[in-house]
Amino acid sequence: MYAIVTDGSISRYVNHPRAITIGDVQYPAKIFSVWTASELAAIGIIAVTFDNSNKKDEQWYINTNQTFTYNASAGTVTAAYGTATAKAHADTLWTQADSDNGDLPSDKSVGDIKDRGLKYNLIQAIKKQAAGILQDTDWYIVRKADAGTAVPSSITTHRAAVRTKAAEMETAITNASNTPALETLYTYTEQEDGSFTRPLGELPRLES
Repeated sequence: MYAIVTDGSISRYVNHPRAITIGDVQYPAKIFSVWTASELAAIGIIAVTFDNSNKKDEQWYINTNQTFTYNASAGTVTAAYGTATAKAHADTLWTQADSDNGDLPSDKSVGDIKDRGLKYNLIQAIKKQAAGILQDTDWYIVRKADAGTAVPSSITTHRAAVRTKAAEMETAITNASNTPALETLYTYTEQEDGSFTRPLGELPRLES
């Protein structure tokens, strides 16, 4: 990406090399590949440097739009993010202020859920994942009900372990004090044996 600097400020952007007119002169697209950075800068074309130091994982944060800054003394254009905002970790509720402002929907009351937070969505994902794992062995339970065939103890143990671990994971999510704490639960780190684990752990899988 390139910025076109005119009279000391950014006038427009070029996302991809193409023929371009600056002033009264039309330049072919090939200048972007054959000219040096200094030659391009001489006619006001500067490659944008992207600074992602403030950009955070969008699963947990809302990033700002990028701000483009031209530094005349350095001859650079930088695109940078502002401070990211953590997504709400808990549900938000309709308030009396919402009601007073006329924002409260007719089918809602003060104290009802306005928006679901990360905790709710993450717990629902755990429930769905656990249900999918249990579904693989549901046929043992159906066979037991239909034909009276005993469920193997290994299957019973596995299904209990899935439910136990799912409950532990849901509790860990519920007890997280803020969004960074939730992010930590899901962050994988490499162990001494080369494996990668996360504090939240994993739901058990049936060994084949």
